[in-house]
Amino acid sequence: MRPTSLSSFRIVYWSAISLIVLSFVGFSESVQAQVQPPNQAQQTQRNRQALEKEKKQNLEKMNQIRTILKQTATEKQASLGQLKALDQQIQTQSKQIGLLNKDLRLTEAEIAELRQASTALTRDLNKLKDEYGSMIYAADKRRQQVNPLGFLFASDNFNQLVARYRYLRQYSDARQSQVRQMNNVQVMLQGKQKATLHKRLEQKSTIGAKVDETKKLETLKVVKNDVVKELSKKEFELQTELAESRRAIDRLESMITRIIAREARERAEREARERAERDRLARLEAARKAAERKRAEDAIAAAEKAGEKPAPADVAKVERPAEPEPAAKKPDERRNNNLNDEETALASSFTASRAHLPWPVTKGFISDHFGRKPHPVLKGIFVENQGVDIQTNAGEGVRSVYDGVVQDVTNIPGMNNVVAIQHGDYFTLYAKLKSVSVRVGQRVKAREPIGTVATDKNGVSEIQFQIWKEFTKLNPESWLTPR
Repeated sequence: MRPTSLSSFRIVYWSAISLIVLSFVGFSESVQAQVQPPNQAQQTQRNRQALEKEKKQNLEKMNQIRTILKQTATEKQASLGQLKALDQQIQTQSKQIGLLNKDLRLTEAEIAELRQASTALTRDLNKLKDEYGSMIYAADKRRQQVNPLGFLFASDNFNQLVARYRYLRQYSDARQSQVRQMNNVQVMLQGKQKATLHKRLEQKSTIGAKVDETKKLETLKVVKNDVVKELSKKEFELQTELAESRRAIDRLESMITRIIAREARERAEREARERAERDRLARLEAARKAAERKRAEDAIAAAEKAGEKPAPADVAKVERPAEPEPAAKKPDERRNNNLNDEETALASSFTASRAHLPWPVTKGFISDHFGRKPHPVLKGIFVENQGVDIQTNAGEGVRSVYDGVVQDVTNIPGMNNVVAIQHGDYFTLYAKLKSVSVRVGQRVKAREPIGTVATDKNGVSEIQFQIWKEFTKLNPESWLTPR
């Protein structure tokens, strides 16, 4: 009976150990799946980071507009500048509500993922507890039948004793590992539950913020309607302002087109002078070579007449084949506008800076966009902006958006002081300046101060900013760094 009992005991222990090890491996794989988040969770995390960044940027813009609008609102009379600022604030307020809605949807997705992870962890924990209970029950039952010490001392030799000890040790280690894993899963589960509760609180806070922002939006719309009504009573005054504004815009356009035409003409004249000088030098060089060849031919003829051997140098000059006419060079597309190398490099780097140019003011917002659009108050009338209007704080510094050369500093009625800067075949224009700190011909660097913004009679501090490429007006918004 003893061999049979030992054989049965060996089978029991081998089976128990195999069961424990397999259970442990299977459970470890399950836990690993919970520890390593799937692609969906990673994408959700990236979406959350992008959303928080966008919310922060929009909130900063809202605060800037609110600060600037307070300065404008200190004047009791309604103005177009105030109306444009209100429009921008309504837009940013609406965007903020949209971002909060997006936040709520994303939070709901995060809660669903946490709930799914908690369910999976709970399922694994229950499964592990069941397996662990069955293992303990089976082990206790077998222990009542055969003593493990008897199993060890019944070994036929020392090597078998060591092997049986290892089996028992592995069995004990597996049990302890399972206990540790159960504790780990319990901790993970509690973490998921706490995270879910935290997300629920965030969701509740976001809903409250959305309600507050919606109320603010409704208030802004009421204020805007009041401003529009007040401005509508001043139709004659607005018509007069519009006429003056159009005259100022025409003067500004005449100034910049005159500068561009002058620079194009000067570049063409410079290129003509350089071409004429190159031609002159080429003719002189050709004449020199022809004279040199003629002298060599005369020397050879004189030597032959005297019965002497011509000098090898003279022979080489005469026998040297005439140099072919230089082939016509393919025109360099970069030099079509007669730009020199420095100007070409500057224009190329300016082109490469599209959507990355710094703003002409450190703080502010675009209050009037590029292009043709209906007048905000006068019905049936359209206005056109050749650049963008940027409202900012009173006394804000204005700076160059790129390296260049100041081509003009002037004063235009309705536009105050104006600075024009050349960047190769690009030009930037800064109008409505109170003061100017640069002079014509001065080289400036990107972000270098060129003046300060002016504040009009309505308390609006605003600059007009334009970008031209030769005679083509460009939309500055597509060139400035997005805010």
